[in-house]
Amino acid sequence: MEIVKVIVDRPMGSVHPKHDDLIYPINYGYVEGIIAGDGEEQDVYILGVDKPLKEFVGKVIAIIHRKDDVEDKWVVVPEGVQYTKDEIAEQVRFQEQYFDTVIEMKD
Repeated sequence: MEIVKVIVDRPMGSVHPKHDDLIYPINYGYVEGIIAGDGEEQDVYILGVDKPLKEFVGKVIAIIHRKDDVEDKWVVVPEGVQYTKDEIAEQVRFQEQYFDTVIEMKD
């Protein structure tokens, strides 16, 4: 699958800009120049890294489709790292629990 560069705007441990009670347990960011369904740049969850980041280059292993929202989220990991659908669901549950989602694995 595709290798992408992610700009991290919500590093691990940061607070959601609109929800004070939501702390990011993983790094979260976006891919510059790729526009998602919400008209903003493509959002990305970064798994497999255990420290706050500013940017990251990794492989897209899954797409989280939100059936009740206009945008999808990409799941990006370091090369050579793999997660199952259940492992991905567990890691992103902190935010995706509020949406009806389907995880599509990429090769």
